[in-house]
Amino acid sequence: MQSKVELYAAIRRDSRAGLSIRAIQSKHNVGFRTMEKALASVWPEPRKPLPPRPSRLDSFKPLIDQMLRADLDAPPKQRHTARRIFDRLVEEHEAAGVSYGMVRVYVAKRRPQIRLEVGRGPAEVFIEQSHQPGVEAEVDGASPMNANTNFRRQAPDYLPSSRRRSG
Repeated sequence: MQSKVELYAAIRRDSRAGLSIRAIQSKHNVGFRTMEKALASVWPEPRKPLPPRPSRLDSFKPLIDQMLRADLDAPPKQRHTARRIFDRLVEEHEAAGVSYGMVRVYVAKRRPQIRLEVGRGPAEVFIEQSHQPGVEAEVDGASPMNANTNFRRQAPDYLPSSRRRSG
């Protein structure tokens, strides 16, 4: 099985060699429209994205969003977990065709989106740290203890480069 790019290249090569369109169609088992596209462009068209499939969760998404919006003002211990949202859907709204996995994936995707919509920003922030060489240093001043140290602390064996004294 060859890729579409290889197929298009083979069709163009056979066309330049002088084969008729019908001969090329039967050789490569393609139709006239594929022939036109192969001769018109080197690259095949990208596939069109499929429309999203309807989900059994679609009718309950506004309810879940409402619960997640109410959780923004609740204390952390009182916020809904995905399990609690699923249990409420089954008990209060008779969502028999909905699975816990569907709810969990939707809640994980939707919770940060709702925070952004309301203007609360992302829940977690990562601040990248950068350390310039020679500017900061950390030294462990204790030497390994052995029988000769008699449990006394010794002076550090080394100092960071910024604290060394010349002389």
